[in-house]
Amino acid sequence: MQKRKKARTVTTRSSDPRSRVAPSLVAFHRGRLLQAALILIMALAGLMPAGGTSMPRDNQERKNYALIFGTVWGPDDRPVYGVKIKIRRADQRKPAWQLYSDHNGEFAQRVPPGKADYVIWADLKGFKSPEYKSLHSGTEVTVHIENDERADTGVHLTR
Repeated sequence: MQKRKKARTVTTRSSDPRSRVAPSLVAFHRGRLLQAALILIMALAGLMPAGGTSMPRDNQERKNYALIFGTVWGPDDRPVYGVKIKIRRADQRKPAWQLYSDHNGEFAQRVPPGKADYVIWADLKGFKSPEYKSLHSGTEVTVHIENDERADTGVHLTR
């Protein structure tokens, strides 16, 4: 039986200066160059608004809305994340909007402008939190909207 020679790996420096740059750095610069070229093409084609503003064009009508903004508070007066919020008009039975509170316990919903009352409540079905073992929905909150305005409110949960 004959012994086989082990293959050796030999590393040498290349004299080419481009080979010293990391491939990920080359790809990064290539991507930035493509991004700049795309922005230039869009600006020349007129697809991008001048000055970077996002104002609607003259032929588009700007829609008005009212905003209901609120915070979900726990029994210890701290904001609660991930609670399902339901909103309905006071004269209707089914909720028209469902949303969740964010990491700050906040939620926001656009509603049509004009005189209306909205009822807001927390739906805790299936809600699990490591901080709160058992939570109950507090009372429903009624918000009155007159026109295109912002209404701030809070939903309080109880134990």
